[in-house]
Amino acid sequence: MISTDELQTMLNIPSIEELWDMHTRRMAGFGFDRLIYGATRYRTATSLGDPEDFVLLTNHDSSYTDGFIGEGLFFHAPMVKWALNNDGACSWRVMRDMLDTGTLTDGERKVMEFNRAQGVTVGYSISFRSVSPRTKAAIALTARKGMEQGEVDAIWAEHGDDIQVLNTIAHLRFLSLPYTAPGRALTSRQREVLGWVGDGKTIQDIALLLGLTAATVEKHLRLARDALSVETTAQAVLKASFQNQIFTFDA
Repeated sequence: MISTDELQTMLNIPSIEELWDMHTRRMAGFGFDRLIYGATRYRTATSLGDPEDFVLLTNHDSSYTDGFIGEGLFFHAPMVKWALNNDGACSWRVMRDMLDTGTLTDGERKVMEFNRAQGVTVGYSISFRSVSPRTKAAIALTARKGMEQGEVDAIWAEHGDDIQVLNTIAHLRFLSLPYTAPGRALTSRQREVLGWVGDGKTIQDIALLLGLTAATVEKHLRLARDALSVETTAQAVLKASFQNQIFTFDA
């Protein structure tokens, strides 16, 4: 059962790192000891966006993530494809059905062989509903080694509603907390000038407000664009806002 205290803690926890630690321990209590959460706000008809811009959280060891994420195997993962086209929860039993019916592509088969070698074969995926076609997020819940899919399906039949609620709340909190990919964190001054741009201020306005020269403001904006790997200041404001690096009390 989900307690009010647990929900209050999830809603008020101050950082992604603390929430992720709490969430992984909670899911392990249901039998899911390895998780991967991924979210993008830059999805198009042909791309999920730059992987460095994903919100990506996992407690899998590096032997798995180096291949699945680092080598891009996730692009061909059957359950990732399912998550992109569906909302809700799905048993990984569907992968066995795909294997049995011979409907897997070569890329999907390669991912399944890799997952089998890594002991990632039994679990559930949850794809979260989005209000924007550019946004998609999902979480893969891998069951403990030695468990069978039938056992996991039985757990889901009993606790699936609670598991989905906890994951949905965690997902919404992940998107509301500051998150930056390695090497893309802004300095306090860069956050400040981007925030003023987002408020509609001109370069001259910002210079006056901060007691800087216009050239110095321009320099901070250029460095912010470089840090965020974008071409325009408008893109920088949007991306920094998505990452909750600006317009926050504790950036």
